Amino acid sequence: MPESKTLFIVRHAKSSWDDAGLDDRQRPLNQRGKEEAPKMGKHLAGYSVKPGLITSSPAVRALKTAEKIAKELGFKKSDVAVNEGLYTFEGDGLMKVVKELDDRYGSVMLVGHNPAVTSFANEISNAGIDNIPTCGVVLLEFDARKWKDVGKGGGRLLEYDYPKKLWGRA
Repeated sequence: MPESKTLFIVRHAKSSWDDAGLDDRQRPLNQRGKEEAPKMGKHLAGYSVKPGLITSSPAVRALKTAEKIAKELGFKKSDVAVNEGLYTFEGDGLMKVVKELDDRYGSVMLVGHNPAVTSFANEISNAGIDNIPTCGVVLLEFDARKWKDVGKGGGRLLEYDYPKKLWGRA
């Protein structure tokens, strides 16, 4: 079993608000989101750490983000696990998901929603991030052999990337 755990916390890519009547879970990615998610996946492929598991909120915008990133990391769409617990806007919900992760995975990617991802990243790492932008990624490392041992303030910030930082915006 690995001596440490690494966690990728990803905010879904930019979503579309074109159909105001659409249920929140059904909102798709907009064009920018469709372009930025695979670009972020290509960027993440250059990290020294690769996720063993990619799990996503069931919301369309999050799942599509996860699938586009996964493809660039050599995963199949069908490899992306859906976790209902990631469809939350509060960081406490994400802690429950992490504590229930399978310990055979030394590194896991969670794809979810704000404000949960930002508050959770700060809670477990003291990273001091004001706001994780859409398609932003925070990579944290923990001195823990089991996911249930991951706790508040224990994470070391290894990476923090987001589209505007990497590529600017047109």
